Amino acid sequence: MRPVTDNLDFNERTASAIVSGRLRPGNDRLGVAVSGIVSHIHALVSELRPTRKEFREIVAFLTDVGHATEDHRQEWVLLFDVLGVSTLVETMNSARPAGATPNTLRGPFYRADAPTLSLGASISLDARGEPLTVHGRVTDLDGKPVAGAILEVWQPNADGIFENQQPDLQPEFNLRGKFVCDQDGGFIFRTIKPGGYSIPSDGPVGMLLQRLDYPLNRPAHLHFRIGAQGYQTLVTQIFDADDPFLTQDAILGVQRDLVGEFRKSGAGEWELAYSFVMAPARIQEQAS
Repeated sequence: MRPVTDNLDFNERTASAIVSGRLRPGNDRLGVAVSGIVSHIHALVSELRPTRKEFREIVAFLTDVGHATEDHRQEWVLLFDVLGVSTLVETMNSARPAGATPNTLRGPFYRADAPTLSLGASISLDARGEPLTVHGRVTDLDGKPVAGAILEVWQPNADGIFENQQPDLQPEFNLRGKFVCDQDGGFIFRTIKPGGYSIPSDGPVGMLLQRLDYPLNRPAHLHFRIGAQGYQTLVTQIFDADDPFLTQDAILGVQRDLVGEFRKSGAGEWELAYSFVMAPARIQEQAS
């Protein structure tokens, strides 16, 4: 009897085993991953039973995604984002103890070279938008302050556009900054209330989502990256509780613990109070 890897026996029942049998054996992660992908694709094809025309349409879509991917636009990343894959991978790789602030995706608009500012300074360089003061503390799981933590923040403007998306229209480093938390783990800075935005809809991914009536909006949010010796680096986003798209985030990044209350202060300006809880570094991180 011929082995199942013999392509002379290729049919709907043996397809996955034949292809997987040609991959490198053993515990090689790549081989295991490709084998798993093949198995799931073959199972889906058997379930959906696409016509030749439908199969060509699928190939054409994936081709369009590749053509739309350039240095300034990553359509493949966008596809994985809206399918929830990016957030799922981030969630699995950044599991935190109960009580610690969860991670989210960093996003494509982070800049490591943002300037370090004094506590209380404004990161809004063009002063366009409704004033917002953000303050809070960075603590450990026991509520003790993480003194000297480096807090980086970046955000879109009131129109939902980041500075490096509009280099000719916004001042460089607009709505970005680094701050050193005080001895009590405290921080405070001034900015403007961010606007939500829609993910790109003019490419193959956006066109597919519109065809499927999938939500394209991201609720208003601020990005943070917080680092301190002895702690896991925290990369997260804080979302506006009153945003109408809070439960329909296109990339599924909103979590209950990351929803903040943007409130009007006595002076009529907006205020956000939020405290971050950091988890201790893992053993391998401490060793490195």
